[in-house]
Amino acid sequence: MRLRYLWILMLPALGVALVVLPGQGGEPKGNAKDKEAIAKCAEAFLDAFHKGDAKALAAFWTPNGEFIDQTGKHTRGRKALEKIFTALFAEQKDLKARIDSHSLNFVTPNVAIEEGTTEVFAPDGKPPTKVNYTMVHVKKEGEWLIARLRNSPFVPPSNYQHLRGLEWAIGDWAGKTETGEMEHLSLTWAEGQNFIVGKFSTTAGDVQVVSAKQLIGWDPVAKKVRSWIFDATGGFGEGAWTGGGKKWTVKISTTLQDGKKASTTIALASVDADTISLQAKDRSVDDIKLPDTKVVKLRRTK
Repeated sequence: MRLRYLWILMLPALGVALVVLPGQGGEPKGNAKDKEAIAKCAEAFLDAFHKGDAKALAAFWTPNGEFIDQTGKHTRGRKALEKIFTALFAEQKDLKARIDSHSLNFVTPNVAIEEGTTEVFAPDGKPPTKVNYTMVHVKKEGEWLIARLRNSPFVPPSNYQHLRGLEWAIGDWAGKTETGEMEHLSLTWAEGQNFIVGKFSTTAGDVQVVSAKQLIGWDPVAKKVRSWIFDATGGFGEGAWTGGGKKWTVKISTTLQDGKKASTTIALASVDADTISLQAKDRSVDDIKLPDTKVVKLRRTK
């Protein structure tokens, strides 16, 4: 049996909301006592799950309770659910879970609909399995049970909305400095558009003078665009991005291979659809100031 059955079947009882979010389906009709009862069901389900008690787990559904997995397969009734849990516990042991419930709305005093995500962690240290779920709770003879569960694949959110201000810079660029060196810059989207992957190099004739790679991403704590830089010589650094639209400023702090501290501020701007400009300002190495570079215009090569 695949591990997916674990997170599909455990979703309902583990994924019980402890809060009600406003603005979803009108005013909730459940009272505090009902919410507490559903929360206690979740705790009991988790306890039974950790004990590997398949029969106790199946009992959290109504006698004809149903679950639909992400492939559309239906499992109905406690006996069928118990069978799945029994096989699961025979194959997988010491599994752990975490739930993020996004909403719990009472359609009537005896029916509540919950939505959220859940993760299941295997003891072998593999990445957790995460899914979305929608679950219907029903109250029968004073007891809250699971009537129906439907799961769907979880699609990780993208940080594209925070990085799209740099979309104009995606591509390959090259330009010559006043002293004859060639500057090369390449920016591409990483999978999922959560990062922009950058490569930068300076060449003099056929000799590569400088080469560095960077990842540009979103810092959810600082609420700003950041970059992590790795120099080919072994240095590394971080950059803090400010600005937006067609003009950005990057303040970079770097530790060089020999341990010296360097800093610079890069001004990056769009000139037109096929031209960007770069300039390094406020440069220093171990507090020794260096002159600003001249503005270099790079043309799109790809």
